[in-house]
Amino acid sequence: MRPDKGENGRRHICTRDWTSAGSCLYSQRMALLIASWNVNSIKARMAHLMTWMHTFQPDIVLLQETKCTEETFPHLAFETTPYNVAVVGEKSYNGVAILSKSPIETLCRSLAGQSQARYLEVLTANIKVASVYVPNGEALTSPKFTQKMTFFDALQERMQGMLYDGLPVIVGGDFNVAHEPVDVYDPNAWRDRLLFSHAERAKFRTLLHHGYHDALRLKYPTDVLYSWWDYRAGRYNRNEGLRIDYLLTSSQATDRLLDAGIDTTPRSWPKPSDHTPVWIRLAMA
Repeated sequence: MRPDKGENGRRHICTRDWTSAGSCLYSQRMALLIASWNVNSIKARMAHLMTWMHTFQPDIVLLQETKCTEETFPHLAFETTPYNVAVVGEKSYNGVAILSKSPIETLCRSLAGQSQARYLEVLTANIKVASVYVPNGEALTSPKFTQKMTFFDALQERMQGMLYDGLPVIVGGDFNVAHEPVDVYDPNAWRDRLLFSHAERAKFRTLLHHGYHDALRLKYPTDVLYSWWDYRAGRYNRNEGLRIDYLLTSSQATDRLLDAGIDTTPRSWPKPSDHTPVWIRLAMA
């Protein structure tokens, strides 16, 4: 399947049919559809999330920046859906969650040395799945940038340990780094800036060097595709974005990879998140 060109020249690597209520061309039961989305407040984006999930029908959804505690997460809204829910949250900031149509067993709720609600790891559908929200870092000279580098180190250690029992592993979320020049609308202007600095890119590359694959780039190595657009200066309308959201797959998961993509549709809705969903499709085991 090749990507379709959407509005403003965007590449929608997606063939779902939004014109038929509740239908999705990816709802084949011979595949597992896994998506990740930084919703930038689940309270503000709940209607968007439910509309998108109803139409796209993912089997597993990783959420970031839910910005709520576990007690205030909208559990009730999912009781009439096929989804089981696992949540790690804190008031007003951060927060990650995993929704799955299969039973969920929580394996890990935080990374070593990390106290914020930025990591959740579960076993579901016989796959280890983690939702990750890497700190932004604020500025290259900020103490928060040092904390970002430390977070990457803790994440790398955890991800390496996840591989030992041979189960497929998927680690997805908002990594707050654009890996390669193709992932940035203006690489020269962004060089040595936050989100595209050498240090951040090196940390991300280390994750790949320890047994993981950037699923989207395995299928579409050179396509210009973004997952985040700044709210300011009309960046979305000009398609001036960055790809900072990823689904990373272990070798066992990569062997089952059928397709991958980014669905830009929700970013065009009123009052959207500044991120849009990324997804992969795996063959059933």
